[in-house]
Amino acid sequence: MTIFQSIIYGVVQGLTEFIPVSSTAHLRLLPAIMHWPDPGAAFTAVIQLGTVLAVLIYFWKDLSAAFIGWVRSFTGDKNTVEARTGWAVFYATIIIAVVAKLLEKYIEGPFRSLYVVAGSMIVMAVLMYIADSRKDNDRPIEAIQTTDGIKIGLWQCLALIPGMSRSGSSITGALFGGFDRRSAARLSFLMSVPAITLAGLYEGFKKYKEIADGMMTPTIIASIVSFVVGYACISWLINFLSTKGTKPFVAYRIVLGVLILVLCATGTINPDSNAKKADVPKETSTTSV
Repeated sequence: MTIFQSIIYGVVQGLTEFIPVSSTAHLRLLPAIMHWPDPGAAFTAVIQLGTVLAVLIYFWKDLSAAFIGWVRSFTGDKNTVEARTGWAVFYATIIIAVVAKLLEKYIEGPFRSLYVVAGSMIVMAVLMYIADSRKDNDRPIEAIQTTDGIKIGLWQCLALIPGMSRSGSSITGALFGGFDRRSAARLSFLMSVPAITLAGLYEGFKKYKEIADGMMTPTIIASIVSFVVGYACISWLINFLSTKGTKPFVAYRIVLGVLILVLCATGTINPDSNAKKADVPKETSTTSV
């Protein structure tokens, strides 16, 4: 991977991690369109640590309060807003961690097909539209209960399928739980920190040799770029969702999903994750193997 490519990956990651359009889908689509090798699930997971750092800094006060409230709940009041938020984030994280481990071979394999990505983009668009059209979304984040963490955590598991979107699935789950748009967005950010951190660290340790073998510099550069771009997007997204909702993203997801299906069906792009294979001419493929 060149330095230029790593910067582009970082920009795409930073722009799409928090808006409900699936950063993984865009990082999977980019190399297919540009005829670059697919960087793989490990690279995608690790550079998300840059955007996690952005959330950690931006929401430090909320995150630290939730953590402290969670710790104190073991010996003190379990019904404070901070304690309930901490337990909700805890259960949501446990759920997605377990499901991710069970689906690991699919996440790194068949789930990366662009046909899966396209279908996921469209399916989640429909769910987002239904959730955002509810008339009783008026719960503030202060009304959160531990059970909300379990429910939203189950929704967040959909993000393990590229194209579903972690922010899209968690925001949708929160909206179905009756939370208002701003609270749904904030909950999505808070729940992103442990989930994405665990995924990034796990993939980083597991594929360390692969990343260290020529991918360390591009991975670091992409992570730094994703942090800068991601931090700049957080405030904008919360304000945008509060006023406009998710419907503009619904339209974008449907258009992009249909476009991907057309490009795959016409052979314009390779639906498989192995972009290198697609670039090898048929008459030379046997000798190259």
